[in-house]
Amino acid sequence: MDFNGKKLYKVREGKMICGVCQGMGEYFGIDPNLVRLGMVLFGLFAFAGVIFYIAAAIILPEKYV
Repeated sequence: MDFNGKKLYKVREGKMICGVCQGMGEYFGIDPNLVRLGMVLFGLFAFAGVIFYIAAAIILPEKYV
């Protein structure tokens, strides 16, 4: 994903499971823990959150620092 020169990646450094939330937090400039909490809530109330996370873990490339 490329938006104004920024790309969305999975990030290895500081990851919990696959690095998707860490990468989203870095992309949007927010704390990755807030993204993780949002994903947990989204996953609990709408199973689509789990599907989204799995799809992102498969599709997004890893960022090598």
